[in-house]
Amino acid sequence: MISVSASQSAAAAAFSTPFSRRFGLRLPLVQGPMAGGPTTPALVAAVSNALALGFLAGAALAPEKIASETAAIRALTDRPFGVNLFVLDTARPDDATVRRALASIDPLRAHYGLPPGAPLTPPARYAPDFRAQFDALVDLRVPVASFTFGLLAKEDVARLHAAGSYVIGTATHVAEGLAWRDAGADAIVAQGAEAGGHRGTFIGEVPHALVGTMALVPQLADATGLPVLAAGGIMDGRGMAAALALGAQGVQMGTAFLGCAESAIPADWKARLRDSADTATSVTRAITGRHARGIRNPLMQQLEAHPENVAPYPVQNALTQELRQHAARANDGDYLSLWSGQGAPLARRREANLGAAQLVDALDTELRATLERFERFAAGESSSA
Repeated sequence: MISVSASQSAAAAAFSTPFSRRFGLRLPLVQGPMAGGPTTPALVAAVSNALALGFLAGAALAPEKIASETAAIRALTDRPFGVNLFVLDTARPDDATVRRALASIDPLRAHYGLPPGAPLTPPARYAPDFRAQFDALVDLRVPVASFTFGLLAKEDVARLHAAGSYVIGTATHVAEGLAWRDAGADAIVAQGAEAGGHRGTFIGEVPHALVGTMALVPQLADATGLPVLAAGGIMDGRGMAAALALGAQGVQMGTAFLGCAESAIPADWKARLRDSADTATSVTRAITGRHARGIRNPLMQQLEAHPENVAPYPVQNALTQELRQHAARANDGDYLSLWSGQGAPLARRREANLGAAQLVDALDTELRATLERFERFAAGESSSA
């Protein structure tokens, strides 16, 4: 646990927004929820204890696992935190869809000596049941609940509000932000094209919704009137300052936290993040069946060679999961889904494997330094006018 010192109180005042004040944050910073293992309870709690907002990625977890992870977080912090879910319908692919997908996946499975895959007959096995996850989330009464991939009904948002949860929707363009506003959301994550991981687009085609973060934030803020959290390509205090200047009330950062000591991703993934270049990532649907940004590797390239074989999400995701799990255990980044935002190379400015609290400290210092530079620049202009 952590107490608020005088210096932290001063920092909170300096970087205060209505969103940060609501949750008593040191600075308007949200740790992005990243499904697939990175966001451990230790990471979430460390961020929240450092007076930012930690977030558990619950999308890939069964309801009972969401409950146990939430309990683990609450044992480590008494600060606000959030849980994120993917809004998904039950997948019911036909046999031909599964067979086509496995025709491309099975040769890659053979790399690890895995036998050919078999169709997963029970639809529930492709992904956890969203309605069961949602009901569990309502019962858990978490401080913040966020959603990606789809839109909640007004009645579902009302249930969360009745449970005391603050509701955040994800939008990749203005129409999606307006849909979340009309559903009753309290805030919007503006997921820019630069963001790592899965695209949240649920209205229109993904290639038409790759709006950059700095273009998206002010348009969403103007259109919805809701607090907007900027997400995508932001790795340091300079990016935070830019987002706040454009009307964001907070910044959600995922890639920056992937390299933290508490992140559970394999060491090779962490190393490739730091070694990556600004052009190292692509948006692909080949790995999971849904468009996502990650570092190009043999897994992405070989599955992209036969786009007609790629099954829709979450079917493709389930069919490639065992292969990727073996790659993780082997610390082999060639066959991992190396989700990453375009700003990953900026991590090299910091020491590797920082603790999450140390990263929050660094971001605080960087944001303060950036704002001080702006003030000096403005004072210089004023004195020369």
